[in-house]
Amino acid sequence: MADTSTTAEQLALVLTQAGMQRMAARVLCGLLYSEQETTTAGELCAQLGASAGGVSGALKTLMSLDLVERVPAPGDRRDHYRLRADGWAIMMSSQNRLLDVMRSSAEEGMAAAGEQSVAGRRLSEMRDFYAYMQRELPALIDRWHQQRPAR
Repeated sequence: MADTSTTAEQLALVLTQAGMQRMAARVLCGLLYSEQETTTAGELCAQLGASAGGVSGALKTLMSLDLVERVPAPGDRRDHYRLRADGWAIMMSSQNRLLDVMRSSAEEGMAAAGEQSVAGRRLSEMRDFYAYMQRELPALIDRWHQQRPAR
């Protein structure tokens, strides 16, 4: 089996540069590249060379994004975690909140700046873009679900 730690850390760096908290990105990649079905927080600490507090906080963040879930492990009192099945689509669905905030912000800006002002025209384009994304994203995610093979 190949050592994937470098590739995992590179992806974590990309996610961090895209705005994800560093430890959340590292924990996400640790789970993504794990050959185990589930992983404990202690195993993630050892794998990543990270503190228990850092891993715990990252797991909470990833669970709030619906990317990670806590799962039962019969016979083991420790909590086990795994990436959620379909977590990527769930996470993108939650982006609708961000799209709504961006569209609303553009509308408020247009009202303040005036629709015919230079800023108002820019904000109008912003509003139109985010309104378009709000309409199209659910259908895109539905098509993703339809084309996926059953697992």
